[in-house]
Amino acid sequence: MFRSIDPDEPRIYLLPNLMTAGNLACGFFAVLTIFKGIMKATTPEGYIFAEAQPYYQQAILLIFASCIFDLLDGRLARFGGQESPFGREFDSLADVISFGMAPSMLMAKAVLLPLDEDLNMEGVGWGLACVYVLCGAIRLARFNCLAAMPKRANASTDFRGLPIPMAAGFISSLTYVVIYFNETDRNLGVWKYVLAGAMLGLSVLMVSSVRYPSFKKVGWRTRGTPLVIVGAALLLIVTVRFHYIMPAVLFSAYLLYGLVVRPFLSPKIQREIEAETPSKSGEAEDDQTGNPG
Repeated sequence: MFRSIDPDEPRIYLLPNLMTAGNLACGFFAVLTIFKGIMKATTPEGYIFAEAQPYYQQAILLIFASCIFDLLDGRLARFGGQESPFGREFDSLADVISFGMAPSMLMAKAVLLPLDEDLNMEGVGWGLACVYVLCGAIRLARFNCLAAMPKRANASTDFRGLPIPMAAGFISSLTYVVIYFNETDRNLGVWKYVLAGAMLGLSVLMVSSVRYPSFKKVGWRTRGTPLVIVGAALLLIVTVRFHYIMPAVLFSAYLLYGLVVRPFLSPKIQREIEAETPSKSGEAEDDQTGNPG
């Protein structure tokens, strides 16, 4: 922890906030890489997608790296008992860049640009991107307000609304699949409408009251079985082998679990899947006193 002479200075713990700084750095370089791709692809002859494709793929990998850093900062904070209001606010500011600005820019320029051409309306893609960023920022602000309120005993660890890292991971992984299978073709057909609808749907889910599990209880002391370990190892191998599609599968699984599957499961089965203990309904505490998600 950094110490200050001023007694009113907030506590700033090194390792959790270092992870948050890594999250922010990856988000910043993702935005910078997207700008480089836009500049490379914009020529006197028009927008040449193939020129920007490597930059967009690199930006997606940086967004995935931000997701990993965002996961680590909360784990380290809780593991060392170093949650702090400073960490919560810092995490939210980093998330706006890494999971709000970067994915929205990526979608607007890499995938949704054909919408402007089809509808003969300039700025449709940027408009959808703006709605996504706005909803993400509202979701973060709402969480911080709720996290600052006194916690009830045995409060649930559920997220209220889709966490913004999951929204970013979902939309970025879908974009990664589209780019992978459309390296030179800008005519995405029906996919551009599907992705535009997905972006709007994610925006609504972030500001909704749909409950999503945080899986906070899954940690170093979580018990497993040999079958679970083998299954996790196989999943890791498959993810590495089919890296262009597995992120989309994993993020889609989380999205559909909270939206479609979880409401129909009994509390007992939910607790077994999420490694939770019986608790009452409430708002989650997570990364650095709350991963705003």
